[in-house]
Amino acid sequence: MKDHAHYATLREIILPYLPEDIDPSGIGPESLLIEELNINSAHLVDIVLDVEDRFDIRLEDTDMQQMHSVSDALRIIDTKLGNT
Repeated sequence: MKDHAHYATLREIILPYLPEDIDPSGIGPESLLIEELNINSAHLVDIVLDVEDRFDIRLEDTDMQQMHSVSDALRIIDTKLGNT
């Protein structure tokens, strides 16, 4: 999944929202956004907004509720872009 076309962009979006005690090199496709990366719910909303802007897509509340891991986010992005 690290070769996924949008992985680097999504990782770049997530990085500013990581708490200082989280090592950015630990971000992987199966990383859980809240449980492992300690991204709080307010920052998750910010990530969703940044994803919408960067990929020019619209994410619904249901999309955000399904976004548990980096790979979940990539799957949702692909679906919205019609790449599935």
